[in-house]
Amino acid sequence: MNLGFGEIAIILIVALLLFGPSKLPQLGKAAGQTLHEFKRGMKGIMDDEEEKKLK
Repeated sequence: MNLGFGEIAIILIVALLLFGPSKLPQLGKAAGQTLHEFKRGMKGIMDDEEEKKLK
C-alpha cells in the first residue's frame, strides 16, 4: 500500500477537521506507540517461530 502526497494530505485534513489541532499531536504519539508495540510483538512471534524451527 503506497500512499502519495495527495492521499496523505487528504488524510491529514480530514483528521484535522475531525479532531482539531489540539488533539493531533496526542493522536500521533498514540499511533506511534501502538505501531511500536505491534512491531515488537510481531518480532517476538517471529523469533519464537524461528526457535521452534531450530529445535
